Amino acid sequence: MDVTPTLSLFDDAYKSGTAPWVIGEPQPAIVDLERAGLIRGKVLDVGCGAGEHTIMLTRLGYDVVGVDFVPSAIEFARSNAAAKGVDARFEVADAMNLGNPGYDTIVDSALFHIFDEADRARYVRSLHAACRSGALVHVLALSDRGHGFGPEVSESDIRGAFGDGWVLEALDSTTYRGVIGEPHVETFGKPAGSLVDEPAWLARVRRV
Repeated sequence: MDVTPTLSLFDDAYKSGTAPWVIGEPQPAIVDLERAGLIRGKVLDVGCGAGEHTIMLTRLGYDVVGVDFVPSAIEFARSNAAAKGVDARFEVADAMNLGNPGYDTIVDSALFHIFDEADRARYVRSLHAACRSGALVHVLALSDRGHGFGPEVSESDIRGAFGDGWVLEALDSTTYRGVIGEPHVETFGKPAGSLVDEPAWLARVRRV
C-alpha cells in the first residue's frame, strides 16, 4: 500500500452501505483457524469492522473484544450483534496504540494490508505491546496476486514487517471473500453485489 487510506474513506463506506468487506458472515479462513484450535485465551479482533469474527467467537464462548478506529464501524458491529442475539463486546480503539492488555490471540482480518510501510511498522509495534509472550497473531491480508479488489501486500511485506520480537510460524496462501462493487464489475465480469474470493495471505506469527 502506497498511502494509508483516511478514516473518512471507511466511515463513508459504512454510512453508504458500500463496504466491500461486509459480507454478512465471518471469513472462511478465520472460521478454519478456530476449528483448527489456533485461537485461545484472551482474544482481540483488531479492525473488527462489521464484527462478524467477534460475534462468532463470542457465540463459541471465547473471551473476545472487537475494536475499530472507525466509530461508524463499531455502531454497525453493535447493531449486527444485537440483530443476531449475541452479547458481543466492541470498542473504538486505535490499532496504532493498543496499549498492553495482554492478549493471547489477535485476529487481523484485512487490516494489515491497508497500511503503508511506515504505518505497518507502527502497527506491528502496537501488536507486540498488546500481546503476552507466546501469543499468536493471525493476519489475513489481500495478496498481490489478486485483481486489485483492495489494498494488497506481498509475501515480503509480511515477512519484513514481523522481524525482531516475532517468529513467523506459517505464511499460507488462502482467499479473502468480498462483495463486488460498481468499480470492480468490469474487472470480475460479475454484477455488483456478487461475492468473490480473492487471493490472500494467512500469516501466523508468535510473539517472543
